Amino acid sequence: MVAAKLVGKPPRARNARTARVAAIHRRNRATTMRTAALQRFFVSFAVVLVLLIGYVMLISNLTGLNYAVARAERQRVALQDETARLDDRIAVLRSQERLAAIAAEFGLKDAQQFAIVTVPPEQRRASTRPRLAWLPTFGSLGTTR
Repeated sequence: MVAAKLVGKPPRARNARTARVAAIHRRNRATTMRTAALQRFFVSFAVVLVLLIGYVMLISNLTGLNYAVARAERQRVALQDETARLDDRIAVLRSQERLAAIAAEFGLKDAQQFAIVTVPPEQRRASTRPRLAWLPTFGSLGTTR
């Protein structure tokens, strides 16, 4: 009853080499745990940064496209206005009253009788050009000097 009892404590290592190896393992594990936390932080930070840069690039691209759409819309409206003005000008230039006034200035009058004239086809003359004129090097082959 008087004997001392060991209460759950492991006996101390008597071998100095084993204790040294255990201390080295503890230090290595602590260092690994510290660097692992830093690595996790930097990897998480890099992922968030890449996502943020991607988002900013997409938003800038969208803004550029919005400006391009607005510019195309302005051009479309300007072209529609110009088309309307040109259509009005064509209508004025083709009006019968204007054409009658111009004809009166030149002394023209409506035809009293109509004649149908046939024009004979153009007679082809013998070509003085060589037939191989499509190539510049052969252009002078068929001509005499």
